[in-house]
Amino acid sequence: MLIACHAWAYNNLPLEAALGTIARLGFRHVDLGTGPHLNINRAIAQPQAEARAIRALLDRFGLSLTDFYMMLPHINAPDPIERETELDLFEQLIPFATALGTPGITLSPGLVQSDGPDHSVARSVVALLRILQAVESTDLRVSFEPHMDSVAHTPEAALLLLDAVPGLSLTLDDAHFACQGIGQEALEPLLEHIAHVQVRQAARGRLQTAHADGTIDLARLVQDLHMVGYRGALSVEYMTTFGWHAMQKVNITRETVLTRDALRAARASLEIMPARR
Repeated sequence: MLIACHAWAYNNLPLEAALGTIARLGFRHVDLGTGPHLNINRAIAQPQAEARAIRALLDRFGLSLTDFYMMLPHINAPDPIERETELDLFEQLIPFATALGTPGITLSPGLVQSDGPDHSVARSVVALLRILQAVESTDLRVSFEPHMDSVAHTPEAALLLLDAVPGLSLTLDDAHFACQGIGQEALEPLLEHIAHVQVRQAARGRLQTAHADGTIDLARLVQDLHMVGYRGALSVEYMTTFGWHAMQKVNITRETVLTRDALRAARASLEIMPARR
């Protein structure tokens, strides 16, 4: 398993400085996403040139790309114009994502919208089917992240979405479950669907905590992933959106390093045994 860092941890810095910081912390793999580090208009208008510029930065700092997070939380908006705008944006970014060389794209499955969860889920299914169809001619993996406020905020809801959209995979961020008091045993049905993993510490009622205050057993998480044959990336993802679902204001660099070291230790201690398929 690769250990990566999400560039969103350093959204307060230009992309070059963020990647340099991540490389100096000893990472060799990185997640990127939409937001202040990406000029969306340039990525759409000049996908090859924009991707080339970002790849040059990655090469300069010895980093490989492990995921590209597009967000797009309103792919299931009640307003068809808003919905179509987000779906069009996804389709317009496919040439950029392909040129960037990302192994996969992570999306929000869509928020629970104003007309309630049932309608929101139904529109999410239609949108995600369209998204998968849009990448059929590429090698891009598409995953959704079960997150707070989304139509897939619990393991059960995530499984329903996976069943409804064949070919879709999952990006796991267990902090969203830990925040709801959902224990790690509830992750077992999801493990075989996981294509990417994001990691930070959290606790009941707090979507982000200092490493020492978190309740996620990282050693168990790594072991469980190993046992189902997961060999992808574990991306450390501390966030600067302090206050959202009681995200604690932490020292991003210190907590990133502590979590990185815990993941390294967990990976090093894996028992040598055949994966369970």
